Amino acid sequence: MNIQLALDRMEIAEAIELTKKVEDSIDWIEVGTSLIKEFGVTSIKEIKQAFPHKQIVADIKTIDNARYEFELCFEAGADVATVMGVSPIVTIDTCMEVANRYQKKVMIDLLNTSDEQKQALRKYNEAIFCEHVSKDQQEELGSQNQGTKPSNFSAFQVAAAGGIKLDSIENLIGSLNPAVVIIGSAITKAEDPSAAAQQFKQIILQTKEKMPC
Repeated sequence: MNIQLALDRMEIAEAIELTKKVEDSIDWIEVGTSLIKEFGVTSIKEIKQAFPHKQIVADIKTIDNARYEFELCFEAGADVATVMGVSPIVTIDTCMEVANRYQKKVMIDLLNTSDEQKQALRKYNEAIFCEHVSKDQQEELGSQNQGTKPSNFSAFQVAAAGGIKLDSIENLIGSLNPAVVIIGSAITKAEDPSAAAQQFKQIILQTKEKMPC
């Protein structure tokens, strides 16, 4: 199970400096949507250069213009790029084709997808599926991803995102058993980000040890 550190709403230099403090406890680094929107693919390039041995996720949230956007991300050094599950199937097909050509991965964000759309997405068995509680839901409604419902993609690689905290992660692991846990402000805005990241890592390891094989 990988911890993906989500870097959002900060300068590139600040993102790099913060990640250096926690890099021993995290596995993947997400160049957040806000970083890409504010600084372009330079944000991907600089973070990949700073952490060449980490998996870099470009959270570009593609919904159209897939070939252009995914090629930009992979050329900049991303190992994974994201596409919205509500996109047209031709868009997601294109994302998969580009990722295969670059030997990279696609993460499909399931935010606001219907059951019908989720069923259609199940053909992408090489993708990572992200069960996502949105930033607006977190900030306006106080929601967070606690994994209380089983994933529709339990047979696939699943990522979980959205307001994950130390007191919710054990329940989330038990219900979703995600391959990737995406953690943002619980680490990046912690008083001691290094200690927070270490705590998450420890809880994940302890929880996994308790689970049946």
